[in-house]
Amino acid sequence: MIPVTKPFLPPKEEYARYLDGIWERNWLTNNGPLVNELELQLKEHLNLDHLLFVSNGTIALQLAIKALGLGGEIITTPFSYVATTTSIIWEGCTPVFVDILGDRLTMDPDLIEAAITPDTTAILATHVYGIPCEVDRIQQIADAHGLKVIYDGAHAFGVQVKGKSIFEYGDISTCSFHATKLFHTIEGGAVMTKCPETLKKMAYLRNFGHDGFEKFNGIGINGKNSEFHAGMGLAVIPYLDEIQKKKQNQFVYYKELLRGLDVKYPETNQIERYNFAYFPIIFNEVALLKKCMHVLEENGIGSRRYFFPALNNIGFTQGICPVSDRISERVLCLPLYHSLTKEEQRMVARLLLRVQNNV
Repeated sequence: MIPVTKPFLPPKEEYARYLDGIWERNWLTNNGPLVNELELQLKEHLNLDHLLFVSNGTIALQLAIKALGLGGEIITTPFSYVATTTSIIWEGCTPVFVDILGDRLTMDPDLIEAAITPDTTAILATHVYGIPCEVDRIQQIADAHGLKVIYDGAHAFGVQVKGKSIFEYGDISTCSFHATKLFHTIEGGAVMTKCPETLKKMAYLRNFGHDGFEKFNGIGINGKNSEFHAGMGLAVIPYLDEIQKKKQNQFVYYKELLRGLDVKYPETNQIERYNFAYFPIIFNEVALLKKCMHVLEENGIGSRRYFFPALNNIGFTQGICPVSDRISERVLCLPLYHSLTKEEQRMVARLLLRVQNNV
């Protein structure tokens, strides 16, 4: 079986060293020393001033919405994982969908202003597959209309724009550290902001609002993460460059192997520093996509229509987004992970080309 993704695991003995310390201290959660060390190392690695480690990427989005005091309507993208939309709804806001760019698959800035109403409070956009949104244009629109900006950067760890981490942009950026991500802590996530006061507010929010044992600063939630998860993150960090390089090589090799396949790719050539976290291909025909998926599955190879369906079509949402609808029906992510071999990539490519050529 070749899965569509596989978590990177560091050598067991390296993780075990962190476990030994947890056993010695008997400090399992509640802002322990490994959590603090992980936050410090991530800030150094990403060159950020402020970062909080939280329980997952969904909680990160909810904390961002809550910390900014948002209500009413939030302009967002239909082409993202479902948590981007459900976090908005969970926090009592209404998602308003703006269609995506056909080449980058991120929110189309030209369509944002037409979606703004007196009830609009923010823009929540996703850096899809690590492809950065047009951050300068989105910020200009937000500033002109007094809106907050949140970025869902679940896919964007390590991406840079204008020499800065993609997490430097917007009022708050979020990230997922789920096991399938480029950097992971098994389960986990982070919130990042340039504003110290916003960070302080989110620090209260992630810990029930506790300001000491007997005082509370606002209504919080349990958004903390454990020493076990932080230990995994600390064990993974030293391998990030190696993981990134392997994925980049796999990404380039796939494009070489699939030169004869009648598909398109999202535009990544103009990105200053891309992270090669996923390998999506966009078919011209849905029928061919489905046939390819079937043949891959028959041969023990995983693939995923990521993202399908588009979030404006999930039963409790609405919105007309023809570009997103078209892309979501035709996009397929192929296996891409640290230990994927060239032989396995060649097998994936051979099967796809055979299906297309009816061999």
